[in-house]
Amino acid sequence: MTTTRPPARPRPGATPPDPADDGSRRAPTAVVAVRRIFAAETPEYFLLLGTTLFLVVFGLVMVLSSSSIESWVSDGDFFARTSRQAILAVIGVPLMLIASRAPMVFWKRWAWHAVIGALVLQALVFVIGTGQGAYNNNWLTIAGFTFQPSEFIKLGFVVWLALIVTRKTPVINDWRSSDWKQVALPLVPVAGGALLLVMLGNDLGTVIILTAMVLGAMFFAGVRLRIMGTVTAVLAVLAFAAIRLSTSRSDRIDAWLTGCTDGDPALIGKYCYQTLHGWQALASGGVFGVGLGNSESKWNWLPEAETDFIFAVIGEELGLVGALLVVALFVVLAICFVRIIRRQVDPFARLATSVAMVWIIGQALVNIAVVLGLLPVLGVPLPFISAGGSSLVTTLVAVGVVLSFARRDPRAARQHQGLPR
Repeated sequence: MTTTRPPARPRPGATPPDPADDGSRRAPTAVVAVRRIFAAETPEYFLLLGTTLFLVVFGLVMVLSSSSIESWVSDGDFFARTSRQAILAVIGVPLMLIASRAPMVFWKRWAWHAVIGALVLQALVFVIGTGQGAYNNNWLTIAGFTFQPSEFIKLGFVVWLALIVTRKTPVINDWRSSDWKQVALPLVPVAGGALLLVMLGNDLGTVIILTAMVLGAMFFAGVRLRIMGTVTAVLAVLAFAAIRLSTSRSDRIDAWLTGCTDGDPALIGKYCYQTLHGWQALASGGVFGVGLGNSESKWNWLPEAETDFIFAVIGEELGLVGALLVVALFVVLAICFVRIIRRQVDPFARLATSVAMVWIIGQALVNIAVVLGLLPVLGVPLPFISAGGSSLVTTLVAVGVVLSFARRDPRAARQHQGLPR
């Protein structure tokens, strides 16, 4: 005979149970959505995301500090340029998070569309574009928005180069027995056409970054060093010809080669003005800086203080400590990229991450080298920190592409399935 126990009586003062409650406690919908957005299996995902967000916030602070005076002179508002940068950051960060959720097949499917769309926008510069500077005409205005299409070429190159070079590497390495058409198509016409279009807009700095991305893709894909050396030599000859065919570019290089100290005073005064005032800003900062917001260079002494030469303002206001902090953050990004590359088993993911690393870290090195006088003035912004909407949004989306690869640990998944890592 089976006896049934009577239900336990609730303790005095206890809350009576809800009859509709099935015993499971569910988290609020908003909490679940946030958990899904930031769900990841690798520590590199959170390190890359956190470092990127910190650089963006730090950049907004420095843009406010470096642009407040010129913003008041031009717009009558101390916060005008910072507000624009903040709005684009609010656009770029969600795009980065959306991109981090995309599967790898999505980037493979849309790689061609991305690069062709970017090239079409770059070609429109010569039809409806507007010049935005004395040395750089690569700007486009559509529906009241002004941006640089060359930044979208960089973003398109991240996935397109990964797609093409992974397929072409065996053919390129077997160059003696292979058909040259198979080697050259479509890499040479598309990449060469992109470099030519940007060069026609007189943007030497972007050409250098794009060239580094192409060479970096070939290097990380395992192309033989002998072939890499031949390609580099050909590009160097073309670059020398392009520099010497332009009077402004050749004069700028000549002024830089003199160390901005000796030579034609007219050339030094014209092409070394930014470099000399950048040195003065860095020297004024000392070890701990003059204090946030106390820069003297931003009072119309240092041109492009909030864009190309924002590192000089950082060194002036935050000193050597602040400058080294920025360098350390980009070192952390580089280490994070390398660790993500080593985790990947798919060649496309490895190469796309490598190209993004060459772009972001290489551009940061070029910008800092220009401020220090190690390179001539090239007009290259500091990623995530310099003012510039198209640069900020595209670099954030590029980080989102890398985050989409870093979200899962493919080696652990293969090991779980019993496959070799």
